[in-house]
Amino acid sequence: MATSTQTSRSWVIPANEYRRERWRNQLGWTREIYRSPEEGEWEWRLSIAEIERDSAFSSFPGIDRELVLLSGNGLRLRFDDGELHELEPPHGKLRFAGERIVVGELVDGPTHDFNLMWRRDRVQAMLWHRPLVGPMVIFAEPHATWAVHLLAGGARFADDSGLPPLGTGDTAILQAGDERLRHVIEGGGELLLVRVNRHGAPGAVD
Repeated sequence: MATSTQTSRSWVIPANEYRRERWRNQLGWTREIYRSPEEGEWEWRLSIAEIERDSAFSSFPGIDRELVLLSGNGLRLRFDDGELHELEPPHGKLRFAGERIVVGELVDGPTHDFNLMWRRDRVQAMLWHRPLVGPMVIFAEPHATWAVHLLAGGARFADDSGLPPLGTGDTAILQAGDERLRHVIEGGGELLLVRVNRHGAPGAVD
């Protein structure tokens, strides 16, 4: 019996191609960077929330999320159980369950916030904030996906991928197939790195 194979795929999404849409609760706007799968119900999603006033967040049962302050003077997250957490400049972040009832309160003016969401029963996700000083090597295990979001500076792929350079705000999606995928990024600036694995896949911690 023939077996299907999955090939690696990597591409860059320029910041000006992000799709702007309303929040689920209609109280704000977000710019969607990427969702997987791209059609139908997503398993994980990257977006940038535009918060212009104090607003209740949408509820996402069954989903975990991590929020990172991209710009602005801070965002205070007030949960209904009394927990209070402030995302402080330059890039404060918090991971929390999408079911939790939370209101985002602006500290001093609007903010933009990077938003990683994933269905906890299907995939696991990790997010890191890293400086980019010289070359950085990314190894994606089979069937894993990495996202590289350039917070500041400039970067290019110092390998034979043929990918275009990254400007501030751009995102690269690095999707491994049946074999491990290797990319080398070099430049100067700051990155958000996201790794997503399906439960049971190499690199996952179940």
